[in-house]
Amino acid sequence: MGVNSITLVGRAGRDPEVRYFESGSVVANLTLAVNRRSRDDEPDWFNLEIWGKQAQVAADYVRKGALVGIIGSFKLDRWTDRASGEERTKPVIRVDRLELLGSKRDGEGDSGMSGAFGGGSPSEEEVPF
Repeated sequence: MGVNSITLVGRAGRDPEVRYFESGSVVANLTLAVNRRSRDDEPDWFNLEIWGKQAQVAADYVRKGALVGIIGSFKLDRWTDRASGEERTKPVIRVDRLELLGSKRDGEGDSGMSGAFGGGSPSEEEVPF
């Protein structure tokens, strides 16, 4: 039996890059910074790949610095570099579930942590799941 499950809570490192396909599919890519226990340590950075409705939610509501939680799985993207012909790899977290954890105030330029956990998720009217 194999288990490939990752749960992370962190802040978006940049606005999502969103691509729409002729088939109707949508994908959003962004980075996530996850702090370590010690404030002296640098955060860990993860590349996220989000598909479908969750990708559209990320496109509409996630901005750089937003506090989000994700559940997903690890995958290793592989490709051949066109310029050098070398095999390349990049670790990616394929997101199955995206949770918006910051308050509405977080998205309006409030750089402090106030409200980041209290009243934490937008109302049903704000997020069309």
